[in-house]
Amino acid sequence: MAIPQSFLQELLARADVVEIVGRHVQLKKGGANFMGLCPFHAEKSPSFTVSPTKQFYHCFGCGKHGDAINFLMEHTGMSFVEAVRDLAQQYGLQVPEDDASPQDRARAAEQRQKQATLCDVLEKAGDAWRKQLKNSPQAIDYLKHRGLSGEVARAFGLGYAPEGWRGLASVFPNYDDPLLVESGLVIVSEPEEGADGRRYDRFRDRIMFPIRNVKGECIGFGGRVLGDEKPKYLNSPETLVFSKGHELYGLFEARNAIREAGYVLVTEGYMDVVALAQLGFPNAVATLGAACTTDHVQKLFRFTDAVVFSFDGDAAGRRAARRALDGALPYASDVRTVRFLFLPAEHDPDSYIREFGKEAFARCVSEAVPLSRFLIEAARDGCDLATAEGRARLASNARPLWSALPDGALKRQLLGELAALVQLESRELGSLWAATPARPGAPRNHDYAGTATGDAAAAWGRPAAGRAPASRVGSRGQPVNRADHATRLLLAHSRLWEQLSSEDHGLLFALPGAHGELLGWLESQLHEHGPQPWAVLREALREHPAQTLADQLMHRSDLVATEDHGEALVELRNLLKRMLIDQLKAEETEAIESARLDPAALARYRELQTRRLSLETGAETAP
Repeated sequence: MAIPQSFLQELLARADVVEIVGRHVQLKKGGANFMGLCPFHAEKSPSFTVSPTKQFYHCFGCGKHGDAINFLMEHTGMSFVEAVRDLAQQYGLQVPEDDASPQDRARAAEQRQKQATLCDVLEKAGDAWRKQLKNSPQAIDYLKHRGLSGEVARAFGLGYAPEGWRGLASVFPNYDDPLLVESGLVIVSEPEEGADGRRYDRFRDRIMFPIRNVKGECIGFGGRVLGDEKPKYLNSPETLVFSKGHELYGLFEARNAIREAGYVLVTEGYMDVVALAQLGFPNAVATLGAACTTDHVQKLFRFTDAVVFSFDGDAAGRRAARRALDGALPYASDVRTVRFLFLPAEHDPDSYIREFGKEAFARCVSEAVPLSRFLIEAARDGCDLATAEGRARLASNARPLWSALPDGALKRQLLGELAALVQLESRELGSLWAATPARPGAPRNHDYAGTATGDAAAAWGRPAAGRAPASRVGSRGQPVNRADHATRLLLAHSRLWEQLSSEDHGLLFALPGAHGELLGWLESQLHEHGPQPWAVLREALREHPAQTLADQLMHRSDLVATEDHGEALVELRNLLKRMLIDQLKAEETEAIESARLDPAALARYRELQTRRLSLETGAETAP
């Protein structure tokens, strides 16, 4: 989704950053500005300032700064588009969508209204269940037995869904309302012949855990039985507002504690999160009965640069950790930390802290296994490194894991460690992985050129030191065109997009066919999620019309991107410079032809020619 710049300017002109920040931070007037304790790091003396004249906030302690949109993104974890929509709603504005038809806009508006309505329905049910909890001795006894206080129960909005098939009929007078089914609160059984399906409550005789999105809206529930009945935990179904592959329980409640602690602890269940908050670790969240996905990890990294996954030490915990590793790899950059905490098989975080204490659990967190070590453990599992076959199997296991990592120092170091285990030189292993097709279904990522030199470097598509670079050719022996090359660099190094000028963007958007469409999609992704590695972009592109082009460009071994970000930027700027020169030549031709009828076109021709010549001689500096 592309949001017009003119709308963003209008929105920020209407929004008052003091008002927006003041809803989350206690501000006091201090001269021309307002001051308060920074919400992004723990401090005792105010260093956070908000300027009503500049419509800007800045923290002199941690350096966070920006406008009202930036604040919502940083403080609530919203994406760019979510923050714009939320701010626009507060000021009664409709967000325009440049690339959408009137019909699409109408459908999108209708969907947003439906989502808001469903959240209202879910919130109403949650309010009713919270009241029921106060009147349910058995539910209160259960929570006390689990060691939970009334304070933490209120903080997480816990409730109780009473026994009975139609308890919500007293909350919603129109029990036949389709919204109750759409929100997942009510189930309609298969109709019998000659009769309508029977309607009944999904959640009965369960402790209810509201699930909230990053804006605090109720989007679903988790229910836990009081005894040992099955299923022990029951989640809301997938709905228009709830997707368990995207949401994390407790993230809304934990967001400030995550920033203060400097890391987030990812657990496996609702009770873990609530109990940890009670016992001194309010920075915990949980996946919702699903494997940890790249969407989960991306959302967590909006709040912190350090993630600790906590799993039981049994086989099931190891399997869950292995899936979490897959989800974390595309985001494991050099400035982020991912670790894995394995408790003894007989313990979960709740029971471990109660038996050994808060300090012992904190020590376990500090000693959690780094991602690099767990990756190697996962790759060597079942491999006999005393044999050539076992070492070859390790190399095969490690390749898709290593390939999913973003380029950087961590990836280079791991190549060396894996090569040592396989008993090959780093350049030999890099060359082997570049030359051998990936296993079917394994992640494909050819962004990294390793540390190869000599013949191995040529296998990676890079010239060895001291050699002239070979001509780059396409799959049919034709030179790679500039559109392919520029698109390839931007997919491999998406953060380069932000360093280009508006003229560069215009050049890229004007590329014909799938290239322009793909780059337009890339800009919308960057607006919403920020720079992302190719492994993540590839997943987001599934079923997109430009997916085929992207896969072709990124799978070509002769178009491997430069491994260094600075070198890639220089290469991209040179490409764009040549593309601009080609465009200026075409415009010169048009201008000289028009000059016969329009004398002003001759002046235009001279302007174009002067600029083209300055570009060709390098006189014009890059913007």
